[in-house]
Amino acid sequence: MKIVEVKAAQTGQNPHGVESKSLYNTEHATLTHLTLKPGEQLKRHITPTDVFFYVLEGRGVVEIGEEQKEVGPDTLIESPKNIPHCWYNKGTKTLRFLVCKVPKQVEPTKIL
Repeated sequence: MKIVEVKAAQTGQNPHGVESKSLYNTEHATLTHLTLKPGEQLKRHITPTDVFFYVLEGRGVVEIGEEQKEVGPDTLIESPKNIPHCWYNKGTKTLRFLVCKVPKQVEPTKIL
């Protein structure tokens, strides 16, 4: 059995400059824990694989294509491959969410 605690996972580098921790990485899928502090955001980008997000804590604005929606804890958001998307933390509290990519991404993300 493999167990990964977020607090013990190593913080990795990403093009968005936010806290990112890899929790699961196999040949089939990846799961990453992202933290956006108040005022932080992801850069608008295109991912060449399907993605889904699961909000753990806080509130944020997710943008997928031309749609924007404020979301909070216990919410799952689907983001189809090749559609521009980003996240914004416009609040005063930390936003934490999971990013799952299925199948595992093999081509690079395109920052817009």
